[in-house]
Amino acid sequence: MWTSGRMSNAKSWLGLGMSLYFWGLMDLTTTVLSGTPTPPGKLEALLSDKPQSHSRTKRSWVWNQFFVLEEYTGTDPLYVGKLHSDMDRGDGSIKYILSGEGAGVVFTIDDTTGDIHAIQRLDREERAQYTLRAQALDRRTGRPMEPESEFIIKIQDINDNEPKFLDGPYVATVPEMSPVGTSVIQVTATDADDPTYGNSARVVYSILQGQPYFSVDSKTGVIRTALMNMDREAKEYYEVIIQAKDMGGQLGGLAGTTTVNITLLDVNDNPPRFPQKHYQMSVLESAPVSATVGRVFAKDLDEGINAEMKYTIVDGDGADAFDINTDPNFQVGIITVKKPLSFESKKSYTLKVEGANPHLEMRFLNLGPFQDTTTVHISVEDVDEPPIFEPGFYFVEVPEDVAIGTTIQIISAKDPDVTNNSIRYSIDRSSDPGRFFYVDITTGALMTARPLDREEFSWHNITVLAMEMNNPSQVGSVSVTIKVLDVNDNAPEFPRFYEAFVCENAKAGQLIQTVSAVDQDDPHSGQHFYYSLAPEAANNPNFTIRDNQDNTARILTRRSGFRQQEQSVFYLPILIADSGQPVLSSTGTLTIQVCTCDDDGHVLSCSPEAYMLPVSLSRGALIAILACIFVLLVLVLLILSLRRHRKQPYIIDDEENIHENIVRYDDEGGGEEDTEAFDIAAMWNPREAQGGGAPKTRQDMLPEIESLSRYVPQTCAVNSTVHSYVLAKLYEADMDLWAPPFDSLQTYMFEGDGSVAGSLSSLQSATSDSEQSFDFLTDWGPRFRKLAELYGASEGPAPLW
Repeated sequence: MWTSGRMSNAKSWLGLGMSLYFWGLMDLTTTVLSGTPTPPGKLEALLSDKPQSHSRTKRSWVWNQFFVLEEYTGTDPLYVGKLHSDMDRGDGSIKYILSGEGAGVVFTIDDTTGDIHAIQRLDREERAQYTLRAQALDRRTGRPMEPESEFIIKIQDINDNEPKFLDGPYVATVPEMSPVGTSVIQVTATDADDPTYGNSARVVYSILQGQPYFSVDSKTGVIRTALMNMDREAKEYYEVIIQAKDMGGQLGGLAGTTTVNITLLDVNDNPPRFPQKHYQMSVLESAPVSATVGRVFAKDLDEGINAEMKYTIVDGDGADAFDINTDPNFQVGIITVKKPLSFESKKSYTLKVEGANPHLEMRFLNLGPFQDTTTVHISVEDVDEPPIFEPGFYFVEVPEDVAIGTTIQIISAKDPDVTNNSIRYSIDRSSDPGRFFYVDITTGALMTARPLDREEFSWHNITVLAMEMNNPSQVGSVSVTIKVLDVNDNAPEFPRFYEAFVCENAKAGQLIQTVSAVDQDDPHSGQHFYYSLAPEAANNPNFTIRDNQDNTARILTRRSGFRQQEQSVFYLPILIADSGQPVLSSTGTLTIQVCTCDDDGHVLSCSPEAYMLPVSLSRGALIAILACIFVLLVLVLLILSLRRHRKQPYIIDDEENIHENIVRYDDEGGGEEDTEAFDIAAMWNPREAQGGGAPKTRQDMLPEIESLSRYVPQTCAVNSTVHSYVLAKLYEADMDLWAPPFDSLQTYMFEGDGSVAGSLSSLQSATSDSEQSFDFLTDWGPRFRKLAELYGASEGPAPLW
């Protein structure tokens, strides 16, 4: 029979006795439940250090565990227990063998006595129990004396581990102004000791740092707020130290600590306030719409969504001229221009701006109001603005037969500034490359400078510029759209060359051709053409014309019996007239050939050889004609060249008024003696120039510009002005490729010899006598007295004062 024993120190007697008693109960219980007969020779349990031995009836019982304390610090091996077989006579014939977990490494057995010892330091937190097997063998034969039995060695716990916060340090948040007792976070400490044995693992929590702001539940580790009205704006971050102590917090227990960093979250408990109650800003009147004027800022001690602002203009006379928007990044109010400003209309504005929190919390409304107002004064600064046109767009309709120089529209612009500078008008030449129009520089009268032709350009889009006289950099512009209205100035004509044939066997009234016409004009009522034979062919016996009343006409034969031998080609003049006012017409010619046809009317021959000359004669005639044309062309060019280089004496008319002449000089200054020029009087009265006979022309240059009266209609001449006359004259000069450029500027270095005042030039003073007399200045009157005193010689001695 197996027995087991345990050697323990004096302070472990009670525990050992209880353990042995527990083993006996387990043995008895196991025997009863299993019903297995006890094998002979079981080990009996003995305590080698017990003062008395117990003798009892041999029975089978199950022993299965030993207990040993952890963290043994002695130098000798720790005695665990003793194994003994009832077959052991103490003579050393029995050999005890230990196997299993830790056998030979952690635990050893004396093979003679059966004493078990722990040879290494035991730690319950590393391993709580070991499972081993024991067997008794015959030392001589090695035969098992007892069946192998399994037992457990359990490591008893001592309080050798402090509580630890495995998740620390902690980070937590809690809204500011939270009520007392608001849960912040729960901390948990873990003790590695055995929670089922004693109080080694019973942990109690306490707060070492963070009072009086926070508290901790001693059992659960829940941290709560302990102070009311904690303000984030006063203090935002807190460092709380929590202690966990085992042994129920009793003296001698082990403790561990952790740190909890608590941040107060912001709530909207601070209303916004403007640090400035008055803002002064300025803006240029030329600032465009949406331009920034300035910024206002309402300070809010909160942050995030609780510090968001919404700015509005709640009052003031500038609510319609300015707008305000909120910058979402910096929470400032940006004042911008809402509509164009004018210093001349209004020089200053006043705004009442409100800044408010859009996100409110009901429990903090008593801390409000959560909005504030400020006053903004905005001054509009004057700038030199370009001229402004009124209206801002012009649309003009003008007939295409309007005379050159006719005013078709008055363009008006004004300086919006207080100074109201004078305006000078001009046309942007990039918008009028053909120079069809001219604008008066001072009045803004828009006039025609060239003839208009709707068929060439039916629309003109020009830009008129207005410039301040005192500041040429200030230029305004306006668009002028000109629609050229149609007048009946184009006669209808054939769209192509018409050629028809008539058969020799044609009968009277037979259709030989249908003709149509085109007209470049575009009347409102549409085109309608009238066809008839020209007056010289009104009584044509061969052909007649019938108007189809649809802008086409039919050409019919009036007889039969056409013969090629008699006449092979007919030329029929046709008069085409339109329905416009005035009625315009043109004559087109229809060429009709007489051809030989079959019975079905198909052309067989039109006898083209009848119209051709012999080949040799045709070439010779062609060469002769070309040679004659070339010779005539050379002669004409030669004559024109000689006439242009030939000079003749000037025409001198002593009766001409020399003060009304435009003098043209061929050298430096002919003075007033050179009076050979054309009469300027025609510029003041064009009708006299037209009816006064042939104008005088200079003989020193050819050809000369012809009179303008043939270009200017009577209606224009009656109401003519200098502007219209000059424009017409300019157009005539532009159209005349042979006219010399009279509108040139010539600068002279000295006056002509014929001047009655002589020459006042100092260019030749170096060659004159240095002692020049200026006594004649005294004869020129009071105006030259100062010069006479400076240059004249006085008769008496100079005064001493």
